[in-house]
Amino acid sequence: MNTVITIGRQFGSGGREIGEKVADYFGIKCYDKELLTRAAKESGFCEEMIQCHDERPTNSFLYNLVMDTYSFGYNASSFMDMPISHKVFLAQFDTIKNIAKEGPCIIVGRCADYALHDFDNVLHFFIYGEESCKIKRIMKKYELSEDKARDMINKKDKQRQSYYNYYSSKKWGRADSYDFCLNSSVLGVDGTVKLITQVVEDFEEQGGKATL
Repeated sequence: MNTVITIGRQFGSGGREIGEKVADYFGIKCYDKELLTRAAKESGFCEEMIQCHDERPTNSFLYNLVMDTYSFGYNASSFMDMPISHKVFLAQFDTIKNIAKEGPCIIVGRCADYALHDFDNVLHFFIYGEESCKIKRIMKKYELSEDKARDMINKKDKQRQSYYNYYSSKKWGRADSYDFCLNSSVLGVDGTVKLITQVVEDFEEQGGKATL
C-alpha cells in the first residue's frame, strides 16, 4: 500500500466517517481535525488560531500573491504582511505535503487534493449526497430540526466551496476537479467505503501511480 487518498465532501454526506472506515480497512491514518493539531505544532501557530480559520474563506488578499509568496518561501517580505488566514492556509498546505511524504494515509478536506496535485501516488475523491439523506444525518447527529439542519448544511457547504475555490485553481464539487465523485446516498456509508477500497486496490495493482 503506497496510495495517499484525499476526500472532499459535502457536509452531511458522511465523508469523514467514510474516510475513517477506509483508513481502518487499509490500516493507515486518517487526518481531519488531527491535521490542524499537527499544523499548529509544525508552524508555531496556536491550535485555536488554526481552528478559527479552518476551511473558512477570505476575500482580503489577492490569490496570486499568496501563491507567489508560497513559491518563493516564507522569507519574502510579503509573507510578513500577509493576513493571518493566508498564513494559516500555507501552514496547512505544508503539513499536508509533509504527511503525504511519510506514506499512505487519508486526508479529509482542506484543499488536500490541490496541495498534492504534483504527487502521482494520490487518488482524489469527492463525496456528496442527496439533500434528504444529508438532512436526516445532521438532524440525528446534532439533534436539530429539519430547517436548522438544512441551514447548517447550506452554511457549511458555502464555506467549504468558497475556501476551496479561493485557494485552489479548481472548482469545489465539480467532477473534473477530482478522480472520482461518489454519491454516498446510493450505496450508503459502508457501500461507498467498499467502492473506494476496490478502486484503491485496483489502482495499486496497476502500479499505484497516475498515468496520462
